[in-house]
Amino acid sequence: MPTRIAEGTATDTAEDKLADLLIVGGGINGCGIARDAAGRGLSVTLAEMDDLASATSSASTKLFHGGLRYLEYFEFRLVREALIERETLLSAMPHISWPMRFVLPLDREMRFDSSTPASQLLSRAMPWMTGRRPAWLIRLGLFLYDHLGGRKILPPTRSLDLTTDPAGRPLKPRFRRAFEYSDCWVEDARLVALNARDAAERGAEILTRTRVVKARREDGLWTVTLRDCETGAETTRRARILVNAAGPWTADLIAGALQQAPTDKVRLVRGSHIVTRRLFEHDRCYFFQGQDGRIVFAIPYETDFTLIGTTDAEHADPDTPPRCTEEERDYLIGFVNRYLAKPVSAEDIVWTYSGVRPLHDEGDGSASAASRDYVIRLDRSGAPLVNIFGGKITTYRRLAETALEKIAEIRPDLPGPWTAGVALPGGDVAVDGIDRLIATLRQDYPFLTEPWARRLVRAYGTEARGVLGDAQAAADLGRDFGATLTEAELIWLMDREFARRAEDVVWRRSKLGLRLSPDQIARIDDWMKDRRQRPAPE
Repeated sequence: MPTRIAEGTATDTAEDKLADLLIVGGGINGCGIARDAAGRGLSVTLAEMDDLASATSSASTKLFHGGLRYLEYFEFRLVREALIERETLLSAMPHISWPMRFVLPLDREMRFDSSTPASQLLSRAMPWMTGRRPAWLIRLGLFLYDHLGGRKILPPTRSLDLTTDPAGRPLKPRFRRAFEYSDCWVEDARLVALNARDAAERGAEILTRTRVVKARREDGLWTVTLRDCETGAETTRRARILVNAAGPWTADLIAGALQQAPTDKVRLVRGSHIVTRRLFEHDRCYFFQGQDGRIVFAIPYETDFTLIGTTDAEHADPDTPPRCTEEERDYLIGFVNRYLAKPVSAEDIVWTYSGVRPLHDEGDGSASAASRDYVIRLDRSGAPLVNIFGGKITTYRRLAETALEKIAEIRPDLPGPWTAGVALPGGDVAVDGIDRLIATLRQDYPFLTEPWARRLVRAYGTEARGVLGDAQAAADLGRDFGATLTEAELIWLMDREFARRAEDVVWRRSKLGLRLSPDQIARIDDWMKDRRQRPAPE
């Protein structure tokens, strides 16, 4: 059985412990910083008020991508950094990230968002092209996309004849040409959990469902009051440096628990997605352009479904749970129905989800135009404070390195960067080695079906054997909760990946909630609650 990581609650360790870093926020930025810092020898405590990846970091469009549309805003540094990271990350986690090809159908009716710098420049240089997004300009953008990041693994852009290519079959006949380019898929919430787990194995303390209620500077250190969100018990911790990676709550933490005036503003933008029955048979994605200048992806999802998103809508309050509104749902349906030969209806939707992106507010006009770049501020007026604003999942590792560069200004003896190319747990396999790993796993565990083995490898990589242990038959894995989720896997997730409730397992560590009934999920929750209440093994 796996070695058990200590339970993630604030009441489990001594209050007099002094950490080098206390990180607030268990999303991808906080967990990425925790991993990087722990690997450099710093003592780290991370406090997350809910589950890991319970907010923005589990509600993305699940892509490692450079952001093709950001080229229209001339954000070349951000795009280049993201493109470089795309392949760096792919090599480190090929079990939870993999290459995908994106089909961009050409349509004469496509228009720029008139506020983009590219649109404004084209209007001045070629007034007869005002508002248009011509094919030659898209091809130029894709040429830059292919070459800005020094692509080595992923194949380049190519042209498609949709009248003969299978990608044309789900589309209306009027779409005859397309470009096809490369980006990558990522299991976003698993990425967060694996960063947290790797940080913990390097010595970091990960406290989930633990809220920071107060933090004050005292004698050159931070004194931080933590509250266990399940029991209400409070503890006090001390740290040399406080890192605010609270995502949508970054500004609230500064004004509330820290009782300071924020120097930067956070703009909250809601992105909603719908998941439908599977809409096409091939494994490529679609990049659809809208008449309003926006884009929407249609992506193969969890084998039997299609993921469609995203929207950009202002969101006023981080404490208001984001929901896909009927207006957003209808917008996404109408958007893809301009392209699909067989229209989608609301009855085809099996699930919706929504997340709030905490963008650095630079005063941009529309939510779509707000920059996805990140800003990191170091406040040295007393005990140091590092505030994280913005960011995107593709650049989380570089954001963590940049945060550690800021910390190195205070700790000049800090070792240098190390995370590039270092595999996350289970990721020690070649990018093209996943199918071989699945086949070998099935040979060693003959009771596994192909979909079951593939799901385990896509979740745990080379550590799938750790989940299965010495099982000779499915019954050896304990109770079957449905959809191939067994007692042995739940134990792994609770002991290694900080899962405490059924929702942590079926909607974040996996997406098995799409295949399980409410009664099955309730039984999982009961089992996990019962196990949490048992005494920890000696």
